[in-house]
Amino acid sequence: MKPELEKLCTEYIANRDAVKKAFRWDKSELFAVCANIFCANGQAADADRLKECFGVIKKNTGAFSRFRSRKIRSILSAMLALGENPEERMALANDYYRMLKRQFKGTEYLVLTAFLLTDLADRSLTEETAARGREIYRRMNRQHRMLTDKTDSVFAMLLAFSGRPDDELPDDIEACYRVLKARVSGGAAQTAAQVLAVSTDTPEEKTQRVLDLYDALKEAGIKYGRSSEVAPLAALSLADAPIPEVVEEIREVDEFLGTTKLYGTKDDDLAQRAMHAVMIVSDQYAGTSQVNVTVMTNTLDMLISKAQAGRVSFVIHAVEAVAKFLIDSGKSSDKTDSSTETETQPADTADKTEEKKD
Repeated sequence: MKPELEKLCTEYIANRDAVKKAFRWDKSELFAVCANIFCANGQAADADRLKECFGVIKKNTGAFSRFRSRKIRSILSAMLALGENPEERMALANDYYRMLKRQFKGTEYLVLTAFLLTDLADRSLTEETAARGREIYRRMNRQHRMLTDKTDSVFAMLLAFSGRPDDELPDDIEACYRVLKARVSGGAAQTAAQVLAVSTDTPEEKTQRVLDLYDALKEAGIKYGRSSEVAPLAALSLADAPIPEVVEEIREVDEFLGTTKLYGTKDDDLAQRAMHAVMIVSDQYAGTSQVNVTVMTNTLDMLISKAQAGRVSFVIHAVEAVAKFLIDSGKSSDKTDSSTETETQPADTADKTEEKKD
């Protein structure tokens, strides 16, 4: 194993332990997400710092605010801990959330979206961009009403910052979806297609690389899943690295994680371990145009797939907040050319009573 990859593995374990110490009563699945947020940004997690940042969240929100939800509070705290001024970022996220609620229903995933958009330092969220995100979401819903839900609003907003023309996105997503759905579940295919939409390569080129990577993992004896695990793999496929090299790195990290006591031996445990290996390998590409896409996709996949675990449903939505699907930093400086007019959807009345300050 390369020294830098071995270092990432060691840091991942240390970061996970620090997050667990700070949020002992939260779901254990989220510890991996938060740990990876720090790994992807080249920082070390500190339990005391995480607690301080959660204090910032509590200070700036009401008792029943979605910002405090156990589904995302550790993730938001980790994001705040990365910067030097968590108060400033928290205030901006609150402003963004209010703006987004004029277009979407208020959910934990919308809160996460607001936080992620604060990472676009050279771009600010505007009413026009929020409306564009809403229109992209509507188009997704029209094409696949049974597969689209509130989690897709995250990708819709990120795609609104992609700089790609509105008339290109739906066709690109649909073309990728049709190829992928022959191999993976419908919900996973849709989410992976949304991830691939940030790339300007042809749908044929993008999907083929994902499938080649998936097949190579299987050939290497790695038990990789066909549902929520596909989106992180799609994001990693965007990195400009030879597939044999990437697969070997995933195999090495997977074996390393197998030596820890964090994973079981059932197929689901092995699939999760392999997905975490993909996350860690993705961290090597931090600083490239695709790392933020990978980071956020991993977070969203783990958050949402775990939240839906146990539900009998043929729709598996593979989006996991967190940690990680941020729009291509290079493209985010381009101007959005959309002039599409959209209707606004009133925020849920329940949102008004559950939040005091946000």
